[in-house]
Formats: sequence, structure tokens, C-alpha cells
Amino acid sequence: MSRIGKKPIEIPEGVRVTVSDSRIIVAGPKGELSLAIPTGIHVKTEDSLVVVERTAASPAIFGRVRATLANMVLGVHEGWRKTLEIVGTGYRAATDGRELTLHLGFSHPVVVTAPEEIQFSVQQNKITVEGTDKQLVGLIAAQIRAYRPPDSYKGKGVRYEGEVVRKKPGKAAKGAVS
Repeated sequence: MSRIGKKPIEIPEGVRVTVSDSRIIVAGPKGELSLAIPTGIHVKTEDSLVVVERTAASPAIFGRVRATLANMVLGVHEGWRKTLEIVGTGYRAATDGRELTLHLGFSHPVVVTAPEEIQFSVQQNKITVEGTDKQLVGLIAAQIRAYRPPDSYKGKGVRYEGEVVRKKPGKAAKGAVS
């Protein structure tokens, strides 16, 4: 049995969790998210806690449902954030409303349009992707990184903040024959 699935989820102040027959709706100061409840899983609220229980013999997604629900509660209360760094001469980014424009050494700029739940911000060489849905924030950040992943020889490209890029040694120059 899942150890994660058995833990109750605390509901912070200002967050409202509504459970219907087949759907959970979590609303808070940052927005609203919903999750379809799979068969074999039962969710109930007690005071300021949400408890996930198994009703079927052995559903394999018991712990995942609880973890997703905990991420939703944290997302509508505090939000999720991923920061990307741009490394390289001439590489830059700019925002214009809901669009992020990237200049990554291609012959054309790359334009990324944010979904409704996502906000971009750019400061110097750092791009911040923010939103309430952890999965969507990670997906958009991964898509931005995929345009120019870090080069293993020079280290240029788009990387997550704090990501360590191991550089390969280049070709060794031929030494003088003695």
C-alpha cells in the first residue's frame, strides 16, 4: 500500500476544496484547478484535511492521485515556478504580453505563446515560468529548454537554474613530435 497515499493533505487558509462524485475542484487565491477522480479512489474532506482512500482491491494510482491533489492545493495557494537561464553570446529573451520571444542563434526569433494559466517574466538572462498547475509549468519550461538545450562542448543554450552541465573536452591539439 502506498505510504504517500495514506497521508492526509492539509488545506491552507483561503483554499477551498469541493468534492463531487467524479471530480475534485480546488480553488484559492491564485486560481482554480480540477481533477477527475479515477474509479476505485474515494476522496473526502474532514475539517481542514483532505483524505484519499482506496475503495477497489488495488488501484495502482492511489499515491499519484494524492500527490497530484497535494500539488493542486499548493499551486492555488502559492503557485509553482521554474526558472531557466540563457547562456551564450547574443542569446536573449523578451516578453510582450502573453508571448515570450527568444533569440537563440537561429536565423529567426522563436516565439512561445503562454497558455491562459501561465505567466512569463524575464530579468537579464533568466526566464521565469509561473502558474498554478505544476505539470503545465514543467511542460512549458521543458519546451522552452528544448529549443536550444545546453551544448556539451561550450555550455551555451537554455538550462534550468542550478543545472550542472558537464562539458566534454574538445579535440586535443596535436603536440609537437619530439
